[in-house]
Amino acid sequence: MESLFILIGVLVVIILFSIFTYFRQKRILKPLSEEEFRAGYRKAQLIDIREQREFDGGHILGARNIPLSQLKIRIGEIRSDKPVYLYCQNGMRSGRAAQLLYKKGIRDLYQLKGGFKHWTGKIKRK
Repeated sequence: MESLFILIGVLVVIILFSIFTYFRQKRILKPLSEEEFRAGYRKAQLIDIREQREFDGGHILGARNIPLSQLKIRIGEIRSDKPVYLYCQNGMRSGRAAQLLYKKGIRDLYQLKGGFKHWTGKIKRK
């Protein structure tokens, strides 16, 4: 019986943390439709958060690849005085990247709604 209460407590903590993270991401990261994203990304830093092999398989023309797994060590490559347009495959990783960037003082953050899988514009493959 005691282990059941512990399990329920752990589940409640996980759910509360997930809700907190969701609302925090909504506050710091503005999701943009493809049209809005297209209108602004050329004047900003376009960052592809996916891993190298995903990036090589196809990416938005002009994007720079900084995988989420390397973002902490490569954060110095991102300027805080220009908007940052982020995208990943479906939008999950770019939310986590935005939280890290926000902690480092980068505030002008945007995300491609739906991620790369919903992008219909020009792409480049390696």
